[in-house]
Amino acid sequence: MIKSLALFSFLTLIIACGSHQADPALLFDISLDENKTQFQQNEAVRVQINNKKNKSIEAVTYYIDDKVLPVKDHTVVFDMKTLGNKTLKAVIEFEDTSVEVYKKIKVLAEKAPEIYTYDIVNIYPHDTNAYTQGLEFYQDTLYESTGKLGRSTLRKVDYKSGKILKKIDLDDAVFGEGMTILNGKIYQLTWKSKIGYIYDLKDFKKIDNFQYGESKVGWGLANDGTKLFKSDGTERIWFLNPETLVEQGHIDIVTNSAIFNKANELEYVNGKLFANVYQKPSMMILDASSGAIEGVVNFSGLLEKVTKTENWDAVNNVLNGIAYHPTKKTFFVTGKDWDKLFEVTIRKK
Repeated sequence: MIKSLALFSFLTLIIACGSHQADPALLFDISLDENKTQFQQNEAVRVQINNKKNKSIEAVTYYIDDKVLPVKDHTVVFDMKTLGNKTLKAVIEFEDTSVEVYKKIKVLAEKAPEIYTYDIVNIYPHDTNAYTQGLEFYQDTLYESTGKLGRSTLRKVDYKSGKILKKIDLDDAVFGEGMTILNGKIYQLTWKSKIGYIYDLKDFKKIDNFQYGESKVGWGLANDGTKLFKSDGTERIWFLNPETLVEQGHIDIVTNSAIFNKANELEYVNGKLFANVYQKPSMMILDASSGAIEGVVNFSGLLEKVTKTENWDAVNNVLNGIAYHPTKKTFFVTGKDWDKLFEVTIRKK
């Protein structure tokens, strides 16, 4: 009996020690200013390790995004280039061993977005059977991707007349989404089919298909000349390799007060991503490197100029579609099944 009790005590001790090794949170955790978990970019924050079992700590190294976060006077500065959801990691060396502990935080933009408005330069006709999901200029010609089951298309359009110069229909079971043009190819997304298409720019001949990765659905698509940007209705904008179509990172969309989602159609211009806000008459201006929302364009008033057809659906026939004309330096915007395409300039309100 005594031997059994001794064995039981020994096993209990081993299990207890093992559990400490398996769960470093039982020994330590990370404490930030006032137990906050939400901070601004470049904010200086006091940091310390709560030593729950009074272990003899020899060194602590902090990391975010796998990079060392320097500490000075028990203070770190959240000066990372990308914002949003982050994991602060502390590697704690103590008593000839080390453990890692983690803390989930949010790093948001330094400033609130600026508010922009618009001036209409021209109004052109737009096909009321074009449920616009993607819009982009190549040279002086407009390319458009449209959605809805049974009427999803890829098309080349004379924007001045609204005439369709070339069009292919997608399979009736597929819901078309965003598109972009890079290196003589058109890349087009679908919504829930988890597949994208690649076409030859000249003849619209399909070259290949590609599968999605962590982003389960397709919304908007744009490019900066080297990589593709893909939105999926979440807070993330994904980076895709245009050759392999593999997701190679992402940014989170943030303001100075919150993480934001529902970026829809995308357009890239000079380091900025312009993104329609799903089902809202507005467009975000994002820093394409950090994810910070630097501005919001209020397009209220455009809908009043659109002629509503018999089958008009106020929930779905919303603003969507952004194309930048690099020569004119103006934006072209429209909506799903709208009869007008608006050429506009934007300015601070």
